[in-house]
Amino acid sequence: MPPSAVQHAGAFAIAIMAAGKGTRLKSARPKVLHEAGGMPLLAHVIAAASQVVAVKDIHVIVGHQAELVRAAVEHTGVRFVLQAEQRGTGHAIMCARSHLEAYENLLVLSGDVPLVKRETIEKLRDFHLARKAAMTILTAEPEDPFGYGRIVRATPSSDTVKQIVEQKMLKGAQQKLREINSGIYAFDARRLFANLDRLTADNPSAEFYLTDMAAILMKAKARVLALKAPDAEEVLGANTLAELAGLDADLRFRKCQALMDSGVSIYRPDTCVIDSEVQVGADTILEPFVQLLGRTRIGSNCRVRSYSIISDSQIEDRVMIKPGCIVDQSHVASDAVLGPYSHLRPASQIGQGAHVGNFVETKKTKLGRGAKANHLTYLGDSEIGEGVNVGAGTITCNYDGTHKHVTVIEEGAFIGSNSILVAPLRIGKGAYVAAGSTITQDVPEDALAFGRATQVVKPGWAKERRQHKQKRTPSAT
Repeated sequence: MPPSAVQHAGAFAIAIMAAGKGTRLKSARPKVLHEAGGMPLLAHVIAAASQVVAVKDIHVIVGHQAELVRAAVEHTGVRFVLQAEQRGTGHAIMCARSHLEAYENLLVLSGDVPLVKRETIEKLRDFHLARKAAMTILTAEPEDPFGYGRIVRATPSSDTVKQIVEQKMLKGAQQKLREINSGIYAFDARRLFANLDRLTADNPSAEFYLTDMAAILMKAKARVLALKAPDAEEVLGANTLAELAGLDADLRFRKCQALMDSGVSIYRPDTCVIDSEVQVGADTILEPFVQLLGRTRIGSNCRVRSYSIISDSQIEDRVMIKPGCIVDQSHVASDAVLGPYSHLRPASQIGQGAHVGNFVETKKTKLGRGAKANHLTYLGDSEIGEGVNVGAGTITCNYDGTHKHVTVIEEGAFIGSNSILVAPLRIGKGAYVAAGSTITQDVPEDALAFGRATQVVKPGWAKERRQHKQKRTPSAT
């Protein structure tokens, strides 16, 4: 169906099932909040649903630990419906009835199938509208269909569903059926809600199952159709942590493939951990065992060397990140060099062409253009100007036990090795701090500051000490 036909086919809404406990995962955390590809399972489904053309609203039906689920995805702008008592998927739609029955059509998705694609959802929608079905079931043929309800079609070549048979009810030739009910549906909302009260909880779990709507609609002579997903993996969830790890691996493989398709070189992609929302520019090289997490953005022509971990940070073009760096919630300007083994803690801003080297830690620090801190240094709550050189072993003492204080080092200043800068402190433009100094007062522009204890030399002291020690030590017999 062409897009224009879709746009005039009536208001479409999406309902995402996210109320269950997921008890088979043996976890207190809601199933839909377990992560794969660096995002909660539910967030992946919402992301796919949000891209679907002609969908008016997305409703997430929450229940178990509803507030946690809300908090995790409320930034997406979805609407929430509470299923206070979880009595099955049919009951979830009953709880959402007042929110959904005004729409002409409804798509129902599962909140724990993170591999589902926008294209597949749109294909289901278009097929459903074109065939004027009351209910369309998205089906699949996984390698192992055990545990899923099977689809019985009217004929092998027919789109019409004759019956859905649960695993434990399969008999004879039905046991060879491989096409499963994915739990993803499209509905004519008017027909759905006209028949919703016919669902019963007459089953061992005493729950209302949306799957039963197929039989109800068939009995009413309404069209119930099946559409097979192009890839069975799209509709599979996870009932164990091992299966969840498999979903995570699939999502990360997809991500690496997409990045490589866009011009990013990834050496040994099977060793890299790259979250779904990460962006990387063309001609950047990622070496083995790199982790790019959260909403990290990396520009073009960068190189991220092995064992570096970058979280929720922005790295501009042509940055070299040497092995073993940790970058968290920070910004690195173009042509900068980090590492090896640098640690940029949150709110660090590294200027264009700046260097942060071996075992240097920054926190809430702005390092100006061309500035350098190459060795064994801690810079916290600092504003460091262009061209400043910070010598090895320098420490900004920013915390007095109660409050944090700022150190300002102005453009062109030189900080000698093993300096201790006690904040609050300002070191003026072009000033020098002598190596081994403890600086507690502001240093004027172009001045030299040193704060060392007076050196005392006692000639012969060491020799006398050794002789004294020998006299007190009995000789061996």
